[in-house]
Amino acid sequence: MNTNAEIIYFYVEHVATPIGEMIAVTDSQKRLRALDWTDCEMRMHRLLRLHYAHSDIRLITETIPKDIKRLLDAYWQGDLTAIGDIPVKTGGTPFQQEVWSALRSIPAGKTMSYKMQAAEIGKPSAIRAVALANGSNPIGIVIPCHRIIGSDGSLTGYAGGIKRKLRLLEHEGIYLK
Repeated sequence: MNTNAEIIYFYVEHVATPIGEMIAVTDSQKRLRALDWTDCEMRMHRLLRLHYAHSDIRLITETIPKDIKRLLDAYWQGDLTAIGDIPVKTGGTPFQQEVWSALRSIPAGKTMSYKMQAAEIGKPSAIRAVALANGSNPIGIVIPCHRIIGSDGSLTGYAGGIKRKLRLLEHEGIYLK
């Protein structure tokens, strides 16, 4: 541990959803920093360490802000636009942040391929880099990487598992073959 590293306190709470329990990580400014499935907790910790490599992260068990909880609940109850109002803050590279920002512009009920997303951010030849950035997304559902599918309309990888990805898409009214 770097003794000169900035100490950052994040607040952690387990959140029940209709398709499994998630872990929400927020900061003192009431922004969501990470959201992942409990069975992906090791991945979440790895991404936090990677995205905040120059900081000393301290995780404290505490209730997440009421507004974030309310908006997550609203999403699960059918208000699919509610998660768009959740304030987020991520680490990551400028390219990753650009990719994640583009993900937030994909509305519920719509999908996009990696190729389309690469073109959307003005980097049409960066398809693999876009796919890798999506795979490093620390804030599942709210930064909706589950809305990315194959160019042929098929399901592609999802850190939370293909079955969950399919359930998320169906929750948003997308039924794939």
